[in-house]
Amino acid sequence: MREEMEKVCAQVKKVIVGKDDVVSRVLMTVLAGGHILLDDVPGVGKTTLCLALSRATGLAFRRIQFTPDVLPSDITGFTLYDRESGQFVYRPGIVTQANLLLGDEINRTSSRTQSALLETMEEKQVTVDGTTYPLKTPFLVIATQNHVGSAGTQPLPFTQLDRFMTCLTLGYPDREAQIRLLRERQADNPLDTVEPVIDAETVCQLQARVRQVHVSDLIYDYITSLAIASREHEKLENGISPRGTLMLSRMAAASAFADDRDFVTAWDVQSVFLDTCAHRVLLSRRARQEGTTSAEVLCDILHAVPVPDGGAQG
Repeated sequence: MREEMEKVCAQVKKVIVGKDDVVSRVLMTVLAGGHILLDDVPGVGKTTLCLALSRATGLAFRRIQFTPDVLPSDITGFTLYDRESGQFVYRPGIVTQANLLLGDEINRTSSRTQSALLETMEEKQVTVDGTTYPLKTPFLVIATQNHVGSAGTQPLPFTQLDRFMTCLTLGYPDREAQIRLLRERQADNPLDTVEPVIDAETVCQLQARVRQVHVSDLIYDYITSLAIASREHEKLENGISPRGTLMLSRMAAASAFADDRDFVTAWDVQSVFLDTCAHRVLLSRRARQEGTTSAEVLCDILHAVPVPDGGAQG
């Protein structure tokens, strides 16, 4: 089954040049059953990455461009009175049609519309006028936002941020990758070369395999120690939530699976710690004034919390 994961990565890498680690972490998040927030400057390939992933995995793909006039009903759907039947009929929203939903520039829509995604992301269902509708399986959200410029944006509330398993950054390509990108895209669109190598059923099977990866009590204790340290740190107002610890353990399991192991080590936890936790902690006012970042604080915590015996090797 790990071979299927490698095939998907190979297809996405046709389009995303020089960012192998980010591609791997995106797929790890998918296999861990989580949602992804891509936070980066414009033009680095966030949307292209989502398109390539949807084609390589054969997942039903839908995209919504978030703007101030997007309504919650555009996402969840709505009920409409039908004169012929004399009944209210449910008109599905975009989430019910997708395995993979791309929410482009999620921070440019209203807080109310952002909140419409909360139930879908957590419970994989939507409730409209008292009736609950299940979503497709698997279901995942990849949202993008640009952290450059604040005009017309609405910061994501922490209840929303906490539902994203990982927050990833593509960054600019290096010199060689930039030259290759320019050379390959003069005439052709690399997306046209991406082929489906698995389907939605295979994605579900891979997710089931990740859930079977063994996590020992030592690792659970290590994750808990990291969470408690974040909650007690003087530079953090809010530490890692219980939901965050669950997502950290699932991402660590996906890391072990990607490394062809059926057990999690402390190295797996450490390797995904920042991607999984930096966006879900809140710096204190003093730390923000000093220019401290969440990543810096979490790195200090990683160095301070003892690694369990037998859990350091990767």
